[in-house]
Amino acid sequence: MTRNDDSDRDADLGSDLPHDLQTLCRAIAGGKRAALARGITMVESKHPAHRAKADLLLQALMPRTGGAHRIGVTGVPGVGKSTTIDTFGSNLTALGRKVAVLAVDPTSSRTGGSILGDKTRMARLAVDENAFIRPSPSSGTLGGVAAKTRETMLLCEAAGFDVILVETVGIGQSETAVADMVDFFLVLMLPGAGDELQGIKKGVLEIADMIAVNKADGEGAHRARAAASEYRSALGILTARSPVWNPPVITISGLTNEGLDEVWANITLHRAKTEASGDFKARRQEQQVIWMWSMLRDRLHAALTENQAVRARLQTLEAGVRAGEISPSFAVSQLADTLGL
Repeated sequence: MTRNDDSDRDADLGSDLPHDLQTLCRAIAGGKRAALARGITMVESKHPAHRAKADLLLQALMPRTGGAHRIGVTGVPGVGKSTTIDTFGSNLTALGRKVAVLAVDPTSSRTGGSILGDKTRMARLAVDENAFIRPSPSSGTLGGVAAKTRETMLLCEAAGFDVILVETVGIGQSETAVADMVDFFLVLMLPGAGDELQGIKKGVLEIADMIAVNKADGEGAHRARAAASEYRSALGILTARSPVWNPPVITISGLTNEGLDEVWANITLHRAKTEASGDFKARRQEQQVIWMWSMLRDRLHAALTENQAVRARLQTLEAGVRAGEISPSFAVSQLADTLGL
């Protein structure tokens, strides 16, 4: 498509939207970072009016989405996710890529607060004009994934970012949520942590597209190679997610930039193979359906908590359950009757 064709397409972009949304839509499509940040804030909002506007915005921008590499990165705290992403992302921007990092911070279950410190942990990407870092609180969602991460990915793609990195909290919750929204799921592991398979959930290995043992530099190099051998053995007895891809296990150092070229080579090879086999398209389509059901559950839950009559009934039933006067199953039945279900 020529530059003139791009201009014509942008001129018609969001033409059915209200003027303020039309302006925002075109600014995001034009790669304006401030507009992208405003759009993300809109989709993250819990206000009903903002949600309605966000739906219109996303629908208008949908034709400009879908072309990016969507990569999930997980690992236990201390494995070096932020350092690795900072180095890896800088490598990609040096190759001319535009990289967006969606870094999900843990949210306190007591206070609702989060640290949101990833920009300080990714010093190079934070000042890179071809990178965009958006720290978002996980808000208690399964797998430590921000509730609006999928929508944020689409906005970043519409703004021209062609590599999306989703960094998860990695605190032992289910990582399935992240695997259901990315094309490639990278699991970082630590070397020399005693029994290399101790505490590693089988489920995480089953959904990994690659395992990278980090901190394989200096004295850690030998321990990293030994750990990688253990993981290869573990993967050998599991069924791969795709018939055209066997997850590799490599050693890397995010600190010294060792092995990260191999990570990118495998990501691009994985995409080429899965696109050729049709697995890539099928996976994206299935993710869309999963996303739809996830949003439906969110909307139904919101309807329960926002309706005053239902909320009052919920409080009464909850008090009864807490006091041991009624069973949880009976409370659910009563609420279902109230809703006409």
